[in-house]
Amino acid sequence: MTAEQLPTPFYIVYEDRLRANLELISDVKRRAGVDIIMAFKANALWRTFDIVRQYCRNSTASSLNELRLGREFLGGEVHSYCPAYTDATIDEYLEGSSHITFNTVSQYRRFAERVAAYNARVPEAERVSPGLRVNPKCSVIETDLYNPALPGSRFGASADELSAGLPEGVEGLHFHALCESTSYDLEKVLKAFEEQFGHLLDKVKWVNMGGGHLMTREGYDTDHLVELLKSFRERYPHLKVILEPGSAFTWRTGDLVTSVVDTVSNDGVDTAIVDVSFACHMPDTLEMPYQPAITEASEEGPDTHPWRLGGNSCLSGDYMGFWHFREPLREGMRLTLEDMNHYTTVKTTMFNGIQHPALVLCRSNGECEILRAYTYEDYKSRMS
Repeated sequence: MTAEQLPTPFYIVYEDRLRANLELISDVKRRAGVDIIMAFKANALWRTFDIVRQYCRNSTASSLNELRLGREFLGGEVHSYCPAYTDATIDEYLEGSSHITFNTVSQYRRFAERVAAYNARVPEAERVSPGLRVNPKCSVIETDLYNPALPGSRFGASADELSAGLPEGVEGLHFHALCESTSYDLEKVLKAFEEQFGHLLDKVKWVNMGGGHLMTREGYDTDHLVELLKSFRERYPHLKVILEPGSAFTWRTGDLVTSVVDTVSNDGVDTAIVDVSFACHMPDTLEMPYQPAITEASEEGPDTHPWRLGGNSCLSGDYMGFWHFREPLREGMRLTLEDMNHYTTVKTTMFNGIQHPALVLCRSNGECEILRAYTYEDYKSRMS
């Protein structure tokens, strides 16, 4: 079955594009001498993990569900970070993690004895390495919603809190201040990190530089990234260096294919209603916000006409525009919303009872496989 034969709507993931990203990431990992692990918060489509684990087996988890997913489907190390562990969750995190990062000094002190007790009763190879998240307070992200370095941030310990040194037993430092960022952004953050926390680096075994390294985006300077990481490792040769990008793994590897189901003209605005929802199926377009490219659209010109797209939910703001098309949109026309495989499928909702689009994998030979089609039972189970 080909994509053209499938009924809309559906998310489609292309195996060849996914492999291209994984090969680039693997090359950066090899050249820089670092570990690059997958963050499930950007994509948790486990039915594609048979491809991912050929290149990457280690992952990062911010919940017990992500932890279980990493262990079950990638089978490598799981590096856990959660803003706040609890008495009900900490033991499962310890049992399933290779590394565990605490968000605050108080969180670490609360559970330090539990960590030590766990490590004392398991073989050395199964011990968990505890770390502390720090905040270098270097802001390189324009969108506040995604900026962990804003003043008053709830993420990470400040340099002032660690002026007397690290709590006993901390083996690693973690910072995360990027979002779909460049290697030059990392360079700024890394400089701030070393200036504020460099005196602690001889006392730890590893540094996790978090996510947001969009190394698979066209134009990203991977050579600069490699040299930046190699230089850091030369300054601190005893440290294991870890990066945990999310979007980079699945950047531009999949689309959302939809159909026009009706058109509406009101007050001079032409709107095409489609069989998906921005609110339900593309929430980042409203949160970020950003406007995805549409394959069938054209650059604005004298022979094009502007169209707004309206989602098929009852939310008044479930629309976006404008895109320009050379021919009028009409019922039955297919539109391809590009780059919808990261921070999309993991954020979908069933608001208004709107059905999820199917999940489709397009193999390298062009054959398409429906990984999951959703039904009323899926909606009902979410409400039970």
